[in-house]
Amino acid sequence: MQSRFLSAFEAMPATLQTALAPLLDDPDFEARLSASQVAALQQQTQMDADTLALALLPLAAACAVATVSHFNVGAIARGVSGVWYFGANMEFVGAPLQQTVHAEQSAITHAWLCGEPQLESITVNYTPCGHCRQFMNELNSGTAIRISLPQRAVSTLADYLPDAFGPRDLDISTFLMDRVDHGYAAAGDELVQAAVAAANASHAPYSQSHAGVALLTVSGSIVTGRYAENAAFNPSFPPLQAALVRLNMQGGDVRQIKRAVLAEAENATLSQFAATQATLQTFGCIELLHVTLNKA
Repeated sequence: MQSRFLSAFEAMPATLQTALAPLLDDPDFEARLSASQVAALQQQTQMDADTLALALLPLAAACAVATVSHFNVGAIARGVSGVWYFGANMEFVGAPLQQTVHAEQSAITHAWLCGEPQLESITVNYTPCGHCRQFMNELNSGTAIRISLPQRAVSTLADYLPDAFGPRDLDISTFLMDRVDHGYAAAGDELVQAAVAAANASHAPYSQSHAGVALLTVSGSIVTGRYAENAAFNPSFPPLQAALVRLNMQGGDVRQIKRAVLAEAENATLSQFAATQATLQTFGCIELLHVTLNKA
């Protein structure tokens, strides 16, 4: 079991510990549960889905990297596929606070990067802030997505974000988590091609500034992230942060990044390069290749 989960696991009821132990002891556990694993946990604990998700929140919060606030927030994004994805806040000493990852963003991005087509619910241990409410409004679930918190009745995003402004108000027809392929091509090694593939799946309907990041770790693994733009602009999620979410959920560390590639559409309105470079440098990674993309 990853050491970060130990304290949360030991505080759980014995029945839940017994059910979870084989899953958490798997060295390949990447902070998500398959539909069959969720069903097995429900059967063994006799918990309904909402109760089980709330009970698992301490494990999600244990993934937090709260080096500035020392305040751990956990979230679980529950997909229509039946898969549950953990998420947690991330903060980075030496980087601007704008680079911070919120728990809800983490769980949603985790699901998106794993290919989840749509979310039906978000479970979180603290009330979503306005930033996260707006971020969630970009989803193809719309304001119907359910939000579950401890000791509160389950509500929807519409309850938390009345009179919402989002992509539908701007006649956008492709939403966050819809599958897309922007058709870019670029020559290069495996890391470059991974960054290009991420850019091709990015969500940038307002600026068309599609972007993707690929990170190579010291262990030789490759982790990717995609840009997720927002109708309100400020809650837009950079591709590097998306990759850092995936790295964290896999149990990795930002200080393990050896090399990075940022792939962006040529002559795009916006560029992720300066922010990506500056943030990577705070982790000790100075090798960043910037690739510009054209349509195939």
